[in-house]
Amino acid sequence: MDLKQYVTIVQDWPKPGIVFKDITTLMDNGAAYKYATDQIVEYARDKNIDLVVGPEARGFIIGCPVAYSLEVGFAPVRKEGKLPRETIKVEYGLEYGKDVLTIHKDAIKPGQRILITDDLLATGGTIEATIKLVEQLGGIVAGIAFLIELTDLDGKDKLDGYDVLTLMSF
Repeated sequence: MDLKQYVTIVQDWPKPGIVFKDITTLMDNGAAYKYATDQIVEYARDKNIDLVVGPEARGFIIGCPVAYSLEVGFAPVRKEGKLPRETIKVEYGLEYGKDVLTIHKDAIKPGQRILITDDLLATGGTIEATIKLVEQLGGIVAGIAFLIELTDLDGKDKLDGYDVLTLMSF
C-alpha cells in the first residue's frame, strides 16, 4: 500500500513556509491506519520488545495500537507537569527555546527492550530526548519507528547507532 497517498500536504501551516504533513487523513482511513500499524508491528516482532514508549501526543496514536498488537505495555512520555507520579526529566532544545519531557520513574525496568514510536522524524530533538529518558531508566532501545521522516532536516543523524524504521520519506 502506498501510504503517501493518505497523507495530506498542507501548505503554509502552521505558519508561512511550512509544508505540513497531515497524518489525520491516514488515521481516518481504517485500512491505511491498520496497514501502517501492521508494518511497525512486523518490524518489531523479532526484537523481543517488552514495552512501547511514545512521546505525546502522536507517539501515543502510533504506539498504543502497536503495543496492543505485540501484547506489551505502553509508557507515555509527556511534557513536564502532565504525569501524576514521580518522574525523571530531560530538557531539550527547540528552534526558539527549550522544552522538557518526562516519564514515570517506574515506567521502565532495567534491561527491558523498548520500541520507541512517533509519527514524524524531523530534527530528531524529541526522539533524542525520549531515548535519553529510556536509557536513564536502564531500558535498551531495541528499535525506533516513525510513519514519516523529513529527510531534509537530518533528524536521523541524531539516531546514529539505533535501529530505525520509517514508513515514508518526504
